[in-house]
Amino acid sequence: MAAPATPGTQAPPAPVAPGDLSGEGSRGLPDAPSEPKQLPELIRIKRDGGRLSVADIRGFVDAVVNGRAQGAQIGAMLMAIRLRGMDLEETSALTQALAESGQQLEWPKAWHQQLVDKHSTGGVGDKVSLVLAPALAACGCKVPMISGRGLAHTGGTLDKLESVPGFNVIQSPEQMQELLEQVGCCIVGQSKKLVPGDGILYAARDVTATVDSLPLITASILSKKVVEGLSALVVDVKFGEAAIFPDQEQARELATVLVGVGVGLGLRVAAALTAMDKPLGRNVGHTLEVEEALLCMDGAGPSDLRDLVTKLGGALLWLSGQAETQAEGAARVAAALDDGSARDRFEQMLAGQGVDPGLARALCSGSPAQRRQLLPRAQEQEELLSPADGPLPAGTVELIHAMPLALVLHELGAGRTRAGDPLRLGVGAELLVDVGQRLRRGTPWLRVHRDGPPLSDPQRRALQEALVLSDRAPFAAPSPYAELILPPTAAQQ
Repeated sequence: MAAPATPGTQAPPAPVAPGDLSGEGSRGLPDAPSEPKQLPELIRIKRDGGRLSVADIRGFVDAVVNGRAQGAQIGAMLMAIRLRGMDLEETSALTQALAESGQQLEWPKAWHQQLVDKHSTGGVGDKVSLVLAPALAACGCKVPMISGRGLAHTGGTLDKLESVPGFNVIQSPEQMQELLEQVGCCIVGQSKKLVPGDGILYAARDVTATVDSLPLITASILSKKVVEGLSALVVDVKFGEAAIFPDQEQARELATVLVGVGVGLGLRVAAALTAMDKPLGRNVGHTLEVEEALLCMDGAGPSDLRDLVTKLGGALLWLSGQAETQAEGAARVAAALDDGSARDRFEQMLAGQGVDPGLARALCSGSPAQRRQLLPRAQEQEELLSPADGPLPAGTVELIHAMPLALVLHELGAGRTRAGDPLRLGVGAELLVDVGQRLRRGTPWLRVHRDGPPLSDPQRRALQEALVLSDRAPFAAPSPYAELILPPTAAQQ
């Protein structure tokens, strides 16, 4: 189902099959057999390019949740889907099966218009959810955010929040309702009750090189949102060298599939396309990103982070009918950042999800230096200097490549190689300069927070190559926000 874009952009054609670009389209699902197929047969069908029936897909998800599927079988099916794709009907069936693998969330009917959420496909330094959920709560929304952990080189919202001592991402549906009543937002993970099927597949995707599969991305994102009973959802689809999809056209394809499948499942979904070539904000790493999120909720912090938070929040308030225009919604979110009400909700959420109330209060009311003392810290800090050689004594920061930064931090312990690996929560990096800024050669541009030995020569070389200087005049860095793909009913308003 094609979704018109915002005014001034051309609506992209809907792909015939997410992850399957052959152009053949769907010929319909085969009739469900009288006897359920065994897992090896299901894997063989998809491996050979066949289509799975609704019953086949439900059987696979049931085997995953109930422990009948071996790890090797789960990995084989994920790879078959990654290589062969799924059509729209299969993707919808997988989404629905994952959503129904656990308990469905039910809220008071009076909340319906207030229930909104946002999801990101993952980026470097992307701490938007930490800021946006409490900001929306301060605007009168209910945000039951079911989030995830890190995938590949990207950081996970749950991992970042767990860097706050005591924060508990596992909350029962009853606890979630209490949090929504008292705070207006919660950020939780999958559990045995909430979308357990996706929780298992999500962890397996991270270690089987299947993160970038369109059907798996779509089903993972939307299954968590179907159970939330939302009024509106915005998905932040990243594109660029450090995103799942480097090309904006590929990101638009995923955005269109998300909107189309979402509409078919009864969700009011829009998808924002945002650039991910450079890190979002200045801090990368779990603890450091929590610090920067708090800075944004102080009404300060990096302009690109604030811009993305307000634009995504404005779109949600408009889509859910709580603002007349996207601009009005964005202004309300900005006001919640500036007047401290978003930060107050964040403090309440921390305390409501297990953080000692005194620590939550100190963290939210303290200075940046005081906050750093309250959170896990790396053992050492190491600064890198900009190249001293060049035709001029200073250069303009043209770009800071996010990918090499993320890969080095992953090696230093900020990411996982296997599901369940422990994380070094204090490991990260601070950018000491902004894109577009003039930088004197031979001065610090990056501060690495690390545990253990100094950076190796290859690591230091990779980080130095991430900094791109030019001789042009200083400039204002562009917003990462590119466009918004809307559901047809919203685009026609």
